[in-house]
Amino acid sequence: MKKYLLGFALLTSLHGWSQSNHLSEQTYAEIEQKVIDWRRHFHQNPELSNREFKTAEVIAKHLKSLGLEVETGVAKTGVVGILKGKHPGKVLALRADIDALPVEERNDLPFKSKVKTTFLDTPVGVMHACGHDTHTAILMGAAELLSKHRDQIYGTIKFIFQPAEEGPPPGEVGGALEMVKEGVLKNPDVDIIVGLHINSQTPVGMIRYKPGGTMAAAQRFVLKINGKQTHGSQPWAGVDPILIAAKVIDAYQTIISRESDLTNEAAVISVGKITAGVRFNIIPESCELIGTVRTLDFAMQKHINQRMKELAEGIAAAYGGTAELDIQNSTSITNNEPSLVNELLPTLERVAGKDQVVLSKATTGAEDFSYFQEQIPGFYFFLGGMTPGSTGSYPHHTPDFKIDESGLLLGVKAMTEISLDYLSK
Repeated sequence: MKKYLLGFALLTSLHGWSQSNHLSEQTYAEIEQKVIDWRRHFHQNPELSNREFKTAEVIAKHLKSLGLEVETGVAKTGVVGILKGKHPGKVLALRADIDALPVEERNDLPFKSKVKTTFLDTPVGVMHACGHDTHTAILMGAAELLSKHRDQIYGTIKFIFQPAEEGPPPGEVGGALEMVKEGVLKNPDVDIIVGLHINSQTPVGMIRYKPGGTMAAAQRFVLKINGKQTHGSQPWAGVDPILIAAKVIDAYQTIISRESDLTNEAAVISVGKITAGVRFNIIPESCELIGTVRTLDFAMQKHINQRMKELAEGIAAAYGGTAELDIQNSTSITNNEPSLVNELLPTLERVAGKDQVVLSKATTGAEDFSYFQEQIPGFYFFLGGMTPGSTGSYPHHTPDFKIDESGLLLGVKAMTEISLDYLSK
């Protein structure tokens, strides 16, 4: 028996896999208030996409204090910290987004944002109305804990603090796609990437996940319909682009309701803006529709995009007009590699409790974390931020949005323990 135990101890040592790799509850408890304080600082001092200069300074200062290799100015305002473990191994990336939204805060938090700025030439408030302040604080906490346990790390961890997840301002580049272009997943080459998103409508202590398509690809489309201008009293003398637009909008919904296999994945086409005409008694020469397409399956996305073009051009031609459709990708599908989910799921079940890790349905919201997943396998999950027993909560991107800070520590545990478990195998 002694010989067997000695052999097992040697095996676990070689593979870096032992119970000692798991940090103690006391270790986590000691950092909780620090994480909450960071979160409150960022919440009270939010910055919009591509403008996260002071946020980046706080992050970089912290990572440097931990002895990490730190790069700033990545994709304009992003920060990357590299932690090299004591032992050789794989490379894991952990990502947090750091930008806020042009929303004026309306709740009663003592650390509420009072920041004002100008966005698209309009005076606005600025608020962390999506929880990116919590993501940033959680990853700073995980970085601190992991840096103190380098001897337990087999490989390298990249801490990616990403700007402009909400999208760069018009005319600018930014976000995950720009980070990828600048080589954030290289030198050293990252094997997998993990990210989380706090959720105001999921109870504290719970983690939700889904293999495969978990958040939708978001596309922005602009459809210009050209007709022939005429007096409103003589519609027969022209071609009415507004009438054509109405027919196209109606037809677009049949792509979803009659052509898309919704038992496979959900899909959405929404028109959010219609612009046409200048006067009540003039049928205008053109009409413009702007909207969004959300898909969770690449084949469905290709079919929907093709049919949108065919229907718009066909309907316009049938009424004597023409149509020009432009579709631009905003994000890709947040696609969790199933084998990676299976590999990391036991860690989440251990830190949260198996009954608190819940398989969920996909959401038609979008995340540019998807651009990292286009390059390497990635796992993106949701962390509970709603007070347990609460009868209601405010959605993300709203002035009354709130997060229960007691949920932050589970995020730190999840990111830290995933790192230790994955790199020790």
